[in-house]
Amino acid sequence: QGKQKKARKYAVMKRMISLRDQRINEKERKKAPAKKKEDPSAIKEREVPQHPSCLFFQYNTQLGPPYHILVDTNFINFSIKAKLDLVQSMMDCLYAKCIPCITDCVMGEIEKLGQKYRVALRIAKDPRFERLPCMHKGTYADDCLVQRVTQHKCYIVATVDKELKRRIRKIPGVPIMYISRHRYNIERMPDDYGAPRF
Repeated sequence: QGKQKKARKYAVMKRMISLRDQRINEKERKKAPAKKKEDPSAIKEREVPQHPSCLFFQYNTQLGPPYHILVDTNFINFSIKAKLDLVQSMMDCLYAKCIPCITDCVMGEIEKLGQKYRVALRIAKDPRFERLPCMHKGTYADDCLVQRVTQHKCYIVATVDKELKRRIRKIPGVPIMYISRHRYNIERMPDDYGAPRF
């Protein structure tokens, strides 16, 4: 009948004896690391997830006039379609001074859209807009905006994109500005800031 073929095992390591094993000569044996004495006066470090201090109260205390509003690419396009002046409509919505902020990513996206969106590009280059430089690679604006509002909770995000709205709703203390009924609306804004309720 013959021998049964045994499957050869590949990449099998030979079992090695530990350097701390009792069977090794005491001189060659590896010593166990000496325990350091704990310094009672040393500052004890613990990994605690850092919660922003601005969210200590029920709403974000960093938000307040003048409002810094991060503008998304499609927000500018939809504002043009609805024939809305960005800065004026923002002020009408919030009853306070608003500074629209535009990141390099959003600017790059508008430039990539080409000749058809030249009006949006001209609006984005308005001197009233604040330019925010981006340090990361690529021009995917959604990730850039989400990362920015996660780090700094002093912005309102202006977008019409459902996916981006869904992502920002998960971040506490960041209001969202959107367009409805030919005007700007805002959601998740504290009542104390005089945000209109529709």
